[in-house]
Amino acid sequence: MNVYDSDRMTDLVNNNYSLVKTPEAADAILLNTCHIREKAAEKVYSEIGKYSDLKNSNKNLKIVVAGCVAQAEGKAMLHRQPLIDAIIGPQMYHKLPDILLNKLNDKKIFLDFEEEKKFKKIGAIRKKKAQISSFITIQEGCDKFCSFCVVPFTRGAEFSRNLEDIVQEANTLSDIGCREVILLGQNVNAYHGVNKNNIQISLAKLVMELEKIEKIDRISYTTSHPNDMTEELIELHATSKKLNPYLHLPVQSGSDVILKNMNRKYTAKDYLKIIDKIRKRVPDIAISSDFIVGFPGETKKDFNATLRLIEQVNFAQSYSFKYSKRIGTRASNIDCFITEQEKNERLQILQKILNNQKKQFNMSFLDKEVDVFFKGRAKKNNQFRGTTKWMQTAIFECDDERFGNKVRLKINNAFDNCLMGELV
Repeated sequence: MNVYDSDRMTDLVNNNYSLVKTPEAADAILLNTCHIREKAAEKVYSEIGKYSDLKNSNKNLKIVVAGCVAQAEGKAMLHRQPLIDAIIGPQMYHKLPDILLNKLNDKKIFLDFEEEKKFKKIGAIRKKKAQISSFITIQEGCDKFCSFCVVPFTRGAEFSRNLEDIVQEANTLSDIGCREVILLGQNVNAYHGVNKNNIQISLAKLVMELEKIEKIDRISYTTSHPNDMTEELIELHATSKKLNPYLHLPVQSGSDVILKNMNRKYTAKDYLKIIDKIRKRVPDIAISSDFIVGFPGETKKDFNATLRLIEQVNFAQSYSFKYSKRIGTRASNIDCFITEQEKNERLQILQKILNNQKKQFNMSFLDKEVDVFFKGRAKKNNQFRGTTKWMQTAIFECDDERFGNKVRLKINNAFDNCLMGELV
């Protein structure tokens, strides 16, 4: 979502600004920030500090902080780092051109929630050549209030864009080169936008509309919540010819005690039932998840319950992190007696199992042929990279890149992070 937002902000100002490659060449420096973990938030301040000499030598240089750190910390950021010229929250990006052109009477803080105005402005400006896989934000914010999460405070309540606006953006992308759309939302399967007749539309219905766009070959969505994984959506995975056989469905923990303390509103058994349902309908689906290790109160018994769930599900991909305390969340008031050493040890155990599962999933593709969307050059000479419909990175060699958007590979090697193949 931050990549999508950054691209849209670039589009918004491209009548007056163009991208440069170094801060030294810039008239404006924009930092788009994430507040989901403490380390990410602290990096913002160290990054701004690097620009103090540039600011001193160029009084006209503007430094703008956007995103969730801006929303969460607001005026406090100006006190902590006076170099900042403006602070703009995630729902105010449409104000960016006027901020940079000094049209707002030297106002510095923009933290209102104007989602509808923002999307009306940023959704209609896709003009430059699109990536073969392109993001479309369809939903923002969250009403779940998980006890560890700042999203309801930094992105606001759930907001879903209108169906026609999303379809129009996807059509525009397809006309300028996109063949795969990745639908984004903090709670994407809670999507409930309305159509032109003001009738509420589900995520499954939205995907069905996007399937009608001839040039779009693949569709996926992220990030989902288990409680919004409807029968309709599960069935669509089985019947759709364009929806990728990939589902990112964060579970966070395998312990019912911890899930309750996280306010996730489901049990490990509930989660496993969803996985069982979708695997019965789509046997080859790749299941991905998120895990938090060391949540306050997590015992060894709780941690072992997470490991058991991982063994039962057998994930194709996963993201795992140590718990990060965020001020303002309910979990920040819970005493945590787990040492950093124990958190690190648990994380290493968990990641070792998850990486092995990922490698085993990739190994199942050995000697098979797969279609890969071409994404660009890889690290080594004559190597190129692309993605499968299971969201795996695939690397292949070729003397030049005179091939189209899609190539067919025979997979001859597999690792935990990628497939290796040869052109068919």
